[in-house]
Amino acid sequence: MFGQIDGTGFEVLDPRFESCFVGHARVERLWTGGRWLEGPAWFAAGRYLVFSDIPNNRMMRYDDTSGHTSVFRSPSNNSNGNTVDDQGRLITCEHLTRRVTRTDFNGRLTVLADRIAGKRLNSPNDVTVKSDGTIWFTDPSYGILHDYEGDYGEAEIGGCHVYRHDPATGTTDQVTSDFVKPNGLAFSPDETLLYVADTGATHLPGGPRHIRKLAVSTDGRLTDLGVFAECTSGLFDGFRVDRKGRIWTSAGDGVHAYDPDGTLIGKIHIPEGVSNVAFGGDKLNRLFITASTSLYAVYLTANGSRLG
Repeated sequence: MFGQIDGTGFEVLDPRFESCFVGHARVERLWTGGRWLEGPAWFAAGRYLVFSDIPNNRMMRYDDTSGHTSVFRSPSNNSNGNTVDDQGRLITCEHLTRRVTRTDFNGRLTVLADRIAGKRLNSPNDVTVKSDGTIWFTDPSYGILHDYEGDYGEAEIGGCHVYRHDPATGTTDQVTSDFVKPNGLAFSPDETLLYVADTGATHLPGGPRHIRKLAVSTDGRLTDLGVFAECTSGLFDGFRVDRKGRIWTSAGDGVHAYDPDGTLIGKIHIPEGVSNVAFGGDKLNRLFITASTSLYAVYLTANGSRLG
């Protein structure tokens, strides 16, 4: 909490990045002790952040009112990505059970999606909620490839896709067919665009390590607009979009900030590989960062476009 943590700081690659942060702001390490942290989601009403510690099979809770971090749920079914729906309920991707769940206000879990055409999903990874209440999630196979982040298992559906779940009808539809390992995803502020990371390079030599941009029609259909950005350090994983349409994404050396035109304008260096980010705080101007073993945060002049 005092001074600057070694290995952190802002790197300006384009003058547009200079207006995104306050000069004296510093990256803070809020908690450490995880194995592979993921899925940060901000709950404004309680002023707390929920995040996953996948290999330790638990979810953690950072209380912004006290600075204390405690176990939120254990076991967590090797939860990965989390977000908040339009009613303030927790939506979670679970590797172990190969499903997407909602935590209702009474604490009970409701299964939203675990099969497509009668076949089990692979291992839902990341999730976001559109303003119409539909829930969009990615389903790569990372949670069934070995026992470290779930249970080793066989893929039943023959591919890794993005899905759209409609809670009003209970239906789940496949909306992509050409991703190798779809990972993080987020909508543009006006929801006309969906950004999806593809981390196929983890298991396919020369495979994708980029974020793609897709146009979203009013009925939920997607049109591919090509690659938005190629990762210059490691792989993109989870990311969020601010109110001006800039993308703040995880990478091997920290957080990379992209202008809506696809230019890498700057970096927030973190001394661990970053998995995901989420905007939080009273004004959604605090970026929470899950890295391999630790939770970090930094105040920005940018504001998140949505909760979760």
